[in-house]
Amino acid sequence: MEQFLTKFDDILYTWCLIYLLAGAGIFFTVRTKFAQIRLLKDSVKWMFEKKDGKGISSFQALMVATASRVGTGNMAGVATAILLGGPGAAFWMWIMAIIGSSSAFVESTLAQIYKRKEGDTFKGGPAYYIERALHSRVLGILFAISLIATFAFGFNGLQAYNIVSALDYYFPNISSTRVPLIVGAILFGLVMFLFFAGTEKIGWLSSVLVPIMSGLYILMALLVIIMNFGKIPEALSLIIKSAFDFKAIFGGMAGSCMVLGIKRGLFSNEAGMGSAPNASASAEVSHPAKQGLAQIVSVYIDTLMICSATVFIVLLTGQYQNGAADGIPLIQQSVSSQFGTFAIHIVTISVCLFAFTSILGNFFYAEANILFITKNKAVMIIFKILAAVMVFVGANNNITVAWSLADITMGIEAIINIIAITILSNIAVKALKDYEKKKKSGGEITFRESDIGLSNTDVWK
Repeated sequence: MEQFLTKFDDILYTWCLIYLLAGAGIFFTVRTKFAQIRLLKDSVKWMFEKKDGKGISSFQALMVATASRVGTGNMAGVATAILLGGPGAAFWMWIMAIIGSSSAFVESTLAQIYKRKEGDTFKGGPAYYIERALHSRVLGILFAISLIATFAFGFNGLQAYNIVSALDYYFPNISSTRVPLIVGAILFGLVMFLFFAGTEKIGWLSSVLVPIMSGLYILMALLVIIMNFGKIPEALSLIIKSAFDFKAIFGGMAGSCMVLGIKRGLFSNEAGMGSAPNASASAEVSHPAKQGLAQIVSVYIDTLMICSATVFIVLLTGQYQNGAADGIPLIQQSVSSQFGTFAIHIVTISVCLFAFTSILGNFFYAEANILFITKNKAVMIIFKILAAVMVFVGANNNITVAWSLADITMGIEAIINIIAITILSNIAVKALKDYEKKKKSGGEITFRESDIGLSNTDVWK
């Protein structure tokens, strides 16, 4: 079973999803006339738009999305991509961040247009716009189930496992100790409190922790860059040379620098995968395109900043060349070569923060999709308890089959979302044109569904 799922997982991602996500990104980039570059100044501006009601702000929604996007994959995944595919993987990762951010704009704008009011907060995402705009509740439920299985049960267990793994340096043979039980119990208590505290608390905590964890890791990378400033031209030359090396691109294909770079860029920032729109819909903004533009920044933070920090830590220290370590150990080895063993503690703290905030962001997404399927309070309580239990289980196990299943359900989720946003992209493009028209007129940038010829939204009457 493990071998079958692993093989299916490889085929699904390497030969199907990469082309679907990359193709969609290029299509949306052309349709929006490179909005992710043209309107970058606007993207940064609307990050900080203040809310008027009791919902979460645009910045908090952005941080929830970033919390889920930025995880241990930004560290271990990027380090492994460079080790296996060569330095050129970084170049293709950067290209896909720029292209993929257009997908993030489209799906997040659609999520805003078709969001619903749930008490004092908003809920939305692909399941919601699939039902309302494509008139298919069945497909919406299928998407919701795949997302819940992926994020609440698969990836949250994996993030808890990564937290325990980060402590292996301090507790050799950690699996044979009681440390996983203790860490799992602590995480269980923390997430139970936050899961029942509500989306506003999760949004607030994410807005505090994400800048701290990102800043800490980027600061360490900047220190490495400063200490090895003279090596930067050589590192950049190596990246470009490797990126366009025929053998590095096409040799072994699945393990080539191009495929590994594209794959890491796409699956790190999740642009087009259908996860971030669940956070985007929760923001209170005056125009859907504002939140769509703000989400572009989240993709750039994830890939152009966090992933790039890993790239320069690994390349400038040169530790990847000895092949002695992979993933997190490679990063720990790289920073310790510059700062001594003290730096290992910084990496450990970063891993724990990245993993913990990912748990919060993942739950945020899953909760919105549970509410899409049913509003039964008993079901919601059971779901929250099971999601917290999975965090405890994940801290104490490394179940390869479970992670492969989570990858596959995420693949199903992504395929459904790509098809949906491609069909509905004209609505997002109209919203963008409406935004630019009102911006040019110098008036207040607000939105009503009739502005773009719609009559099927819940909150934009």
